[in-house]
Amino acid sequence: MGMLITDIAELVTNDPTHPDSLDALGRATGADAMHAGLGVIRDAAVVVGSDAEGEPTTIQWVGRAADAPQADWAVSVEGSAVIPGFVDSHSHLWFAGDRSAEFAARMAGQAYDGGGIATTIEATRAARPADVAELVRRRLAEMRAQGTTTVEVKTGYGLDVATEAEAARRLREVTDEVTFLGAHVVPPEYRDGEAGSREGYLDLVCGEMLREVTPHVRWVDVFCEPNSPYSFTGEESRRVLEAGRDAGMGLRLHGNQLGEGPGAQLAVEFGAAAVDHCTYLSDADVEALAGSWADGADGTVAGLLPGVEFSTKHPYIDARRLIDAGAKVALASDCNPGTCYSSSMPFMIAMAVREMGMTPAEALQAATVGGALSLRREDVGAVRVGMRADLARIDGPSWLHIPYRMGVPVVRALEV
Repeated sequence: MGMLITDIAELVTNDPTHPDSLDALGRATGADAMHAGLGVIRDAAVVVGSDAEGEPTTIQWVGRAADAPQADWAVSVEGSAVIPGFVDSHSHLWFAGDRSAEFAARMAGQAYDGGGIATTIEATRAARPADVAELVRRRLAEMRAQGTTTVEVKTGYGLDVATEAEAARRLREVTDEVTFLGAHVVPPEYRDGEAGSREGYLDLVCGEMLREVTPHVRWVDVFCEPNSPYSFTGEESRRVLEAGRDAGMGLRLHGNQLGEGPGAQLAVEFGAAAVDHCTYLSDADVEALAGSWADGADGTVAGLLPGVEFSTKHPYIDARRLIDAGAKVALASDCNPGTCYSSSMPFMIAMAVREMGMTPAEALQAATVGGALSLRREDVGAVRVGMRADLARIDGPSWLHIPYRMGVPVVRALEV
């Protein structure tokens, strides 16, 4: 029947309807109220099935260890807690070069305006694609070592047809969530007129570049930020979204990072799966994001990236405001060389709890099932029969050790 994973002190399923969960048993109250909504099962076990080659694939059974069925073999986690693997729904792993000096300058007071992206564009274009691909593999391994099992990765540091197409093709080999971000910024040669105009670059993004990457990507994204001279206005972003939609891609946006702007409401208008950053939201933006989920619709997730606020000294997002309004939120790393060179989802959870008004349970859900919702995935982010066997083990008896032991590597993907 597959492999039995047993001796789990606490299993977070994100399924509060499971009959063995504290929620269903009516015990997620009082001292256990902190677990409410997580579908926590104590003294739990999971059975994982295998494919024809013996590789673990899907979850076959979930429940109390005392009730576990027979399996072909068993593995004990020796009283550790187990959670769904983190779903990191926003990252920029395809890059070369280093911008640590830029980080030091910001810590000394220099403002971030997006201009430093040109440094990474130059380094990435100059690097051999095979070398960048190896860097991506290392970064993905670093993420897995911290409990992340699903990762969205964007192009966007090539910004010419050849480099963007090569990035998309190679990323598709290592992750099933690839996003085309040709509309990251206007590259330097289109700012100074050497290669053409700003309008000419948009023609390239929505034309030849889009056609070349389409076979390899699932999503299109655009940095909608009128508060920066390097990124794109609302009308320019609309054009990119329309082109991506017409090519059959799902829609995502960078929005409202450096100041209030049209990003959040544009995302809702287009039915985008996510608008990420959301650092500066008006009341109307919050209302639109919450309202996008009315009547059971597939709404727009607000992707929150606290590592960026840490690295740029912008204010942390008020997640409480979004959650209380009825919006759906995800936590992601935004791992990138300029504004957050961190791949640690546990660090994002700790900041969300400490700085953004989220409870530990809300932060964990945002980093798992929230990320899955942002990617419109129903096979990851929870522990249910039929879902992918993506699990993470915590070196401690409770999932609460994630924010409790901030900065300590207590979470890792469970190799089953």
